[in-house]
Amino acid sequence: MFMDIAFAMGGPGGTGGEQQGIGGIVTSFLPLILIFVIFYFLLIRPQSKKAKEHKQMLDNLKKGDKVMTTGGVYGVIEDIDANAVVLKVGIKDDVKIKVNRSYISALRNGE
Repeated sequence: MFMDIAFAMGGPGGTGGEQQGIGGIVTSFLPLILIFVIFYFLLIRPQSKKAKEHKQMLDNLKKGDKVMTTGGVYGVIEDIDANAVVLKVGIKDDVKIKVNRSYISALRNGE
């Protein structure tokens, strides 16, 4: 009686249940490939597109543009060079701050 239970718990025989060769490898990696494709379209591609647009916006900055920094400071570009931007941030013209160019987060339109 014990031997019947032991045979009942064994897997299927060597024929019919197993996939062999390249087909088995592709079938086993298919879920991982699908997950990577989903992550690419939902996470990687939109993030790289946003980074590209931000870089283009930074390259097109010019004197007089109204901008906002990542810290939430609103200002008008007074002077600009390769690495830094001088912003006029107060009501008076004598309040200016120097900010790294990469910390400009957005252009403001009509404010």
